[in-house]
Amino acid sequence: METRISEIADGIYRLSTYVPEVAPPDGFTYNQFLILADQPLLFHCGHRALFPSVSAAMAKVMPVERLRWISFGHIEADECGAMNLWLAAAPGAQILFNELGCQVSLNDLADRQPRALKDGETLDLGGKQVRLIPTPHVPHNWEAQVLYEATTNTLFCGDLFTHVGDGEAITGEEIVAPAVAAERMFHATSVGALTAPTIRRLAALQPDRLALMHGSSFEGDGEAQLLQLADAYDDLLRAAAAEAGGRAGGGGQDGASAA
Repeated sequence: METRISEIADGIYRLSTYVPEVAPPDGFTYNQFLILADQPLLFHCGHRALFPSVSAAMAKVMPVERLRWISFGHIEADECGAMNLWLAAAPGAQILFNELGCQVSLNDLADRQPRALKDGETLDLGGKQVRLIPTPHVPHNWEAQVLYEATTNTLFCGDLFTHVGDGEAITGEEIVAPAVAAERMFHATSVGALTAPTIRRLAALQPDRLALMHGSSFEGDGEAQLLQLADAYDDLLRAAAAEAGGRAGGGGQDGASAA
């Protein structure tokens, strides 16, 4: 497997590995993002099996041992499977995560003590600034989070907008329809009352760039894409509620008839 490198914004590199065996026939991309700064940060670690390819790609941009911070969207193999391999390869690196994720999992899982950030806290990387935003259960997992990089106005979305295929590194085409199609395929999102409001809160950042873990990143009106995604999840929630109500109503009528 080959990990390809693309600079999607000033000093922000997408390290992308296409795996055709996942989600056939279109395949699936696993993307990590390197924020190049005085204190470089890697968002997403990838699977352990991908570590040789992804670390070799990073080495073409900067020495792996320079890495200072490692973060990801939530606790899952493709997000943090290689976490301790990165910590071993970069002796000065440290996991950066929200307080809940550290308390529940990372204080135990990480080979070095992670650094916990509060909701909305910003870390100055030296030339870049990242803000941590917890998004519990959006798209999934209690400890879910995103990062926002202020100098390039880039939102690192984790699994939000996931779509299949091996498209270009960054696109100006809308990414909501492919994301909805993937949601219908995978049913990966914890769709609930707070899903759409959480996404609308991210839309208020008005990002120029959406860095996606799976699929092509987006450049353009990020606010509009996020609002459309929130509307799509509202539609899914209403449809699920209507279906559940229909089943409940049908059960009641059957019971009444039997009586």
